[in-house]
Formats: sequence, C-alpha cells, structure tokens
Amino acid sequence: MDMIYHRIRELREDRDLNQTQIARLLNMSQTGYSKYETGERDIPTAVLIQLADFYNTSIDYLLSRTDDSAPCSRRR
Repeated sequence: MDMIYHRIRELREDRDLNQTQIARLLNMSQTGYSKYETGERDIPTAVLIQLADFYNTSIDYLLSRTDDSAPCSRRR
C-alpha cells in the first residue's frame, strides 16, 4: 500500500475518528473518503491541504517525503 493512504488512515485512527467524521470535514461522502484511504482514488491537492491543516502536519509528511510530522513552520 502506498504510504500516503497508510498515513491518512493512521492519523485518523490515532485521533479516534471514523471515516464519516473526516468525510464531513471535507464535505464529501464517507464512501468517497474511503476511496482515498484505500488508494482507489487520488487525493486532490485541495483535500491534502485540508487534511494537513486539520492534522497539524505538512503535506510532505502526508506524501511520505519526510518522516517529520511537524508542520513546516515549526521546522526552522
């Protein structure tokens, strides 16, 4: 499984949230969000930004470009 899908699921589960709760945050259906976590659908940039902001992390972390989960502004 591609790391991005694993990371968004892990972040959600670490906060004891279900897919329906995150889907509501993103103004979409649970089924649509589920396809992001399973890799059936690519995650649009706008959604990546929303998820990074919600989880207080960076898009680079979501995309597995770094293992540092801190947002970019805290890395200086």
